[in-house]
Amino acid sequence: MNRTRLHLSGFTLIELLVAMAIFAVVAVMAYGGLDQVLNARKAGDEHAARLAALQTSFAILERDIEQAVNRSIRDNYGDEQPPLVGSNDSLEFTRSGRRNPGGFSRSHLQRIAYGIEDEQLMRASWQVLDRAQDSDATSGPLFDAVEEVEFNYLDDKLKWQSEWPVKNLSQTNPARAGLPRAIEMVIESEQWGEIRRLFRVAGTAPIAIPQDPGP
Repeated sequence: MNRTRLHLSGFTLIELLVAMAIFAVVAVMAYGGLDQVLNARKAGDEHAARLAALQTSFAILERDIEQAVNRSIRDNYGDEQPPLVGSNDSLEFTRSGRRNPGGFSRSHLQRIAYGIEDEQLMRASWQVLDRAQDSDATSGPLFDAVEEVEFNYLDDKLKWQSEWPVKNLSQTNPARAGLPRAIEMVIESEQWGEIRRLFRVAGTAPIAIPQDPGP
C-alpha cells in the first residue's frame, strides 16, 4: 500500500515580518487619507455653520431695521433718547412688530441695540421702552470672529453720516431727530473679510442709495 506523504508548508518568520510591514504601511496610508477626508468634512461643516449664522444675523438685522419706528424713549435715568441713536460702532433704536404669542398686555414696540463685544456681534433688547433704573437688557451673540463693525447713516440730503442724530446740525431737540433714510453696516471678519450691507429704514420712500458712504 502506497502511502502519500503530506508536505506541510507555511510562512517563515521573515515573510511574516515583511507582510506585517506592508500591512502597516498600507494601514498608515489608509488612515491618513481617511483623516484628511474627515478633516475636510469637519471644515466644510464649520464653514456651512458660520455661513448660516452670518445669513441669519443679517436677516435679523434687516427685519429689525426695516421695522424701525419714530418713537423716542426714556433711558434708565429718565432722559429722553431719540428713536434711533447710532455711532460708528453701535446702534440702538425702537422697532415695531414685537411678537406676542402669549397675548400679554404689552406694547408691540421694542428697543433694540447692536454692537461688538469680545469679537462677537451682539443683539440686545429691553422688555420696556421707557426704562426704570433697574431695567436691564437681554443680550446674546449673533455670530463671532468679528474684528470690527461700522455703521453709517443716510440723512435726508442723501449724505452719509458716521453718527445719528447728526451733532453738527442745529437741532433744538435731538430726541426729535427722526430716522435716517438708510443704514449701512460694514463688518470686518476673520473668515469673510469685509462685508457691506445696506438696509432701508421703514417708512422712507425708495431711493437710489449712494454707494460710497462718508461723513
